[in-house]
Amino acid sequence: MLRGRVQHLLHCILFLTFIFCSLVFAGAITLDGKEKPYIEPWGAYGIQGTLILYILRLLTLLTIPQVFCNFGGLLFFNAFPGKIKLKGSPLLAPFICIRVVTRGDFPNLVKDNVTRNMNLCLDVGMENFMIEVVTDKAIKLPTHRRVREVVVPPEYKTKTGALFKSRALQYCLEDNVNILADNDWIVHLDEETLLTENSVRGILNFVFDGRHQFGQGLITYANEHIVNWLTTLADSFRVADDMGKLRFQFYVFHKPLFSWKGSYVVTQVCAEKKVSFDNGLDGSVAEDCYFAMKAYKEGYTFNFVEGEMWEKSPFSLWDFMQQRKRWLQGILLVVHSKEIPLFHKIFLAISCYSWVTLPLSTSNILLAAFCPIPCPHWLDLICAFTGAVNIYMYIFGVIKSFSIYRFGPLNFLLLIIAALATIPVNIVIENIAVIWGVLGKKHKFYIVNKEIKIPVTV
Repeated sequence: MLRGRVQHLLHCILFLTFIFCSLVFAGAITLDGKEKPYIEPWGAYGIQGTLILYILRLLTLLTIPQVFCNFGGLLFFNAFPGKIKLKGSPLLAPFICIRVVTRGDFPNLVKDNVTRNMNLCLDVGMENFMIEVVTDKAIKLPTHRRVREVVVPPEYKTKTGALFKSRALQYCLEDNVNILADNDWIVHLDEETLLTENSVRGILNFVFDGRHQFGQGLITYANEHIVNWLTTLADSFRVADDMGKLRFQFYVFHKPLFSWKGSYVVTQVCAEKKVSFDNGLDGSVAEDCYFAMKAYKEGYTFNFVEGEMWEKSPFSLWDFMQQRKRWLQGILLVVHSKEIPLFHKIFLAISCYSWVTLPLSTSNILLAAFCPIPCPHWLDLICAFTGAVNIYMYIFGVIKSFSIYRFGPLNFLLLIIAALATIPVNIVIENIAVIWGVLGKKHKFYIVNKEIKIPVTV
C-alpha cells in the first residue's frame, strides 16, 4: 500500500506540473508579465467571421464537465492501489454468474477464455459461481458443472423489438431461461475479456458490501500479446478515462452521469430484471448506455469496482473506426430518446455533443494559430487546462497499462512518446467516425474481430 501511495503522489506531482507547464506554454499564464498583442477581430475578420471564430472557441466549454471529472478522479483517488485485500471469505460470497455474451463467431476464443476465467476464480478460492455463455450460434462448450451455454433461438423476439446484444441479454432474464435468484449477482463480460486476481477480489468485495446494485471497474488493453500497437496506445486514453471520470462519478455521486461501458459490469439480478434490456431499437446499439441511464432514472446506485480486467484493442484501424462510430450512434440514440428524462441524461448529452462537434472543435488548432482572437483570460485558462488534461490522459494511460519492469525504462519512455504521437492519428480517426456516425444509418451493430491468430513456428 505504501508503494502505491508513493506512486500516486509522484503521479499527482507529474500531473499538476504538466498542467502548469501547458498553461505557460499556451500563454494562459505569463511568467514575464508581458501582455499579448491585441487584435481587433471585427475589423480583421468581419462580423460573420468573428462570430464563427468565437462560437468555435466556445465549443471547448462542452468538454468541461468530463474534463473536471477526469481531473478529480486522477488526482483525488489512489491510482495505484496495489493488491486488493478481501473483506470476507470467498466461500461465503453470494452466488455469482459470470455472463459472456457473444454472437458465436469466435468459438475457440470463447472456449479458451471460459477455461482461463474459471481456473482463475478457483485459484482465488471462489465456490459459489458459474460461467454462462449466451450465444446466437451454438459453440458446444465442453460439459462442466460450472459452465452453462445458452443459445438464443432465432425466432425469439422481445416485447419492444430489441436487437443485437440487448436481445441476447434480455433472453437470459426470461422466466423460462433464468436460473438465478434475485439476490444473486451477474458479472457481464465481452467474449475477449479476461479476469485478473485483483478484479475477482474487487468483485467479491463489491458484492460483500451490497450497498449498490450496479458497479464497474477498470479495463486495460496492453497485456500479453499486443496485436496492434497503434490502437493499443490510442486506447491508453480509455484507461485514464476509467480511472478518472468513471471513478469520480461513481465514488462521489454513485450515479452514471456520463454512462458506463458494456463490459466488467456487476449487477444484482433483481435490479437488472427490473431495469431490463428490452428497450427497443434506440436501446439496442449502445445497450450499456441506455441501461445505465434507465437504471439512473429508476433510482438505483452505482459504485466503482476495484481491480482491472484485460481486453484487446481493435486489431485494425478500420475496426477501431467502426467501434467509435457505433458508440457515437448508440449514445446519440440514447440522448434523443424520449424515454430518458433530460435531468438524468444532461451530462451525457453535453459529453455526446462535445464529441459530435469534434470536427468543429478540432479546427481551433489551426484557427488559434492563423486567426487569433482576443478572449477573456478565464476562457484561455479553461481551453489550456482542457488540452493539458486530455493530453496527460495518454501519458497516464501508458503508465497504468504498461509495466516498466516488462519493457525497461527506455522502452517505457518511448511508449509514452509513441502514445503522444498517436494523438493526431486518433483525432483524424475520431473525426471521420463522427462525420460517418452522424450521417450514416444509426441502427447497426458492427462486430470487431477479436480472435488472435498467432503464427506457429515449427
